[in-house]
Amino acid sequence: MEKQKRLRLTVLCENVVANLRGIGEHGFSLFIETGMGNYLFDTGSGEGILKNSLTFGKELRSIRKVFLSHGHYDHTGGLRDVLGVTGPVEIHGHPAIFEEKYAVSQQDGKIEKRFIGMPERRESLESRGGIFCLNSGFREIEEGIYLTGEIPRHSSFEAGDTRLNVRRNDRFEIDTVPDDGALVISMEKGLIVLLGCAHAGMVNTLEHVRRNLPALPIQAVIGGTHLGLLPEAATDASIRAILEMEIGSIGVCHCTGIAIASRLIRELGSRCFYASVGTVFEV
Repeated sequence: MEKQKRLRLTVLCENVVANLRGIGEHGFSLFIETGMGNYLFDTGSGEGILKNSLTFGKELRSIRKVFLSHGHYDHTGGLRDVLGVTGPVEIHGHPAIFEEKYAVSQQDGKIEKRFIGMPERRESLESRGGIFCLNSGFREIEEGIYLTGEIPRHSSFEAGDTRLNVRRNDRFEIDTVPDDGALVISMEKGLIVLLGCAHAGMVNTLEHVRRNLPALPIQAVIGGTHLGLLPEAATDASIRAILEMEIGSIGVCHCTGIAIASRLIRELGSRCFYASVGTVFEV
């Protein structure tokens, strides 16, 4: 297993701005700098990716590849703008990123269906230079850089979000978000796991990483955890399991929610931080 020797992560898109620079949005994106070159993990919802890349001096033209955690708008909405800067570039993800995804809720006795999938069609993105490389399995994309692919759901407490639906043949079905995945970077001292939303569950995701890359410990986990949107009992069970995993550092944000992020920071102390817009993590 080849390992990266240098890594710098910069949060370009996130819900919270805490350092008086950049703009916040409901979305997530990480700029990744390695010894082999630069990469982008997710693209936010499209409000801040270009402005924040300029604010923090991260040159989108330098990106070798784009990685997508899943096909929701708040992780893919900035892709069109990114392609306008990069030109032709490989985009890696799961085949289900292009499914018609909706959030379904009841309000005042009425069922509301809100489209939350990728805002641009594949053909449109390909016409702007997007070269889609889609696969559902765990795989190495570059030396020491892996996509988890589809994550098995083994834990008894990480239930899916029943509000999430997918439209197939004019029928709405529960979306298990099979495209949900994480990016893993192998470093000399351990693995860095980058989460989009962890719809499959943070524990399921990390256990899947351990099964596929058992030789190294998990040095750090950064990204959205969806913990803030789970039932209370599921959140409690997830946090107990996470505390037992001996992870070096955890940087949470986006769909984690401020309350759960604060709880994790209290329980983990200096090992945990909030990864707001502009946060830099270096190994």
